Amino acid sequence: MATPTSIKLDEELKGRVQELADARRRSAHWLMREAIEQYVEREERREAFKQDAVRAWEEYQATGQYVHTDAVEHWLTGWGTEHETPPPKCDK
Repeated sequence: MATPTSIKLDEELKGRVQELADARRRSAHWLMREAIEQYVEREERREAFKQDAVRAWEEYQATGQYVHTDAVEHWLTGWGTEHETPPPKCDK
């Protein structure tokens, strides 16, 4: 269920939103909701990526295991070819 929320925009930005909404034949409300939804989804993905990096760093600090970039690149270039190889082993 959607609930109303207010947002304060200066007149210039409000006018820009309305002009774009008119050009797209949408309401200003639709345009702002779409923009907020896209922003939140992008920032959620960015935060998830950051958290993955933090977990990977913590795991590396705990185990000392890593894989060289060259080994990963070589492995990836073989995907879907007759030269496909198993994933590279972790180094320590």
